[in-house]
Amino acid sequence: MIKRIVKLTLREEAIAEFLTIFEESKTKIKASEGCLHLELLRGAKHTNILFTYSFWENEAALDAYRRSGLFKETWKKTKALFAERAEAWSVEVVSEV
Repeated sequence: MIKRIVKLTLREEAIAEFLTIFEESKTKIKASEGCLHLELLRGAKHTNILFTYSFWENEAALDAYRRSGLFKETWKKTKALFAERAEAWSVEVVSEV
């Protein structure tokens, strides 16, 4: 399993629009083959910084989603709202308590 963290820094005036896009897309994203978990997080001090946190069965499942029409459509709308370029990491658990 991999975990995907995507940092989205939005323009202040675009936050509400992004939240609408996410609400409209989240169920479809979660239904993507191989998606095990999806969350939207917000910076505690910088509320225009949001993170998507998702779990995927494997890199192939994530790549298939990223090639999908759903991703392309959602990303096009979201990208227009950025104040800064998005950052993304795919990580694996090394140790748990």
